[in-house]
Amino acid sequence: MVGLGNPGADYEGTRHNVGFAVARRLCDRAGAKPHETTRTYASWACDGLVVLTPLTYMNRSGEALAQFGERHGLLPEDVLVVVDDVYLPLGALRLRARGGDGGHNGLSSIEESLGTDAYARLRIGVGRGDEAQGLADHVLSGFAPEEGGALAAALDTACDASLVWAREGIAKAMNRFNVSVRAAAARDNAPEGER
Repeated sequence: MVGLGNPGADYEGTRHNVGFAVARRLCDRAGAKPHETTRTYASWACDGLVVLTPLTYMNRSGEALAQFGERHGLLPEDVLVVVDDVYLPLGALRLRARGGDGGHNGLSSIEESLGTDAYARLRIGVGRGDEAQGLADHVLSGFAPEEGGALAAALDTACDASLVWAREGIAKAMNRFNVSVRAAAARDNAPEGER
């Protein structure tokens, strides 16, 4: 599992770093042990899988994953990338077995390094926010206090989804977690008296 983000205190807690936040939460929950740290990534052995965080900044995430893959014989189908998504509402999750980068520089870098889009991805909604604000400024901003509950729930669900992916595969993870996303969206869009 690869949690994307930017290293350093300046990026801690930003929307762009939700992949790092999921990686950290999963490791904390499982009592993970350090696996390996290099110039380009840090990794932990965690509940039957390896959790990786690139240290190359978002736009060069693929370099870290490629280096790890060369050292450990990693195949694209063995990868789950956890990443922020401004096109999903805050807290929504979407799992896919493969797909395009959707304009996300971290995913673009990974696809370029792997030479394929055939790797699983878990997108976590961080919302788009004020349309007048530039997209880069938005993803590099922190969460408002009132967003904390939705964020915490999304991080916990993303940890659960990552473990289901690792143990049972992407199809079962998609069936279980994408259905709950659709149900939540239907509930949120239902008339007030039907919620």
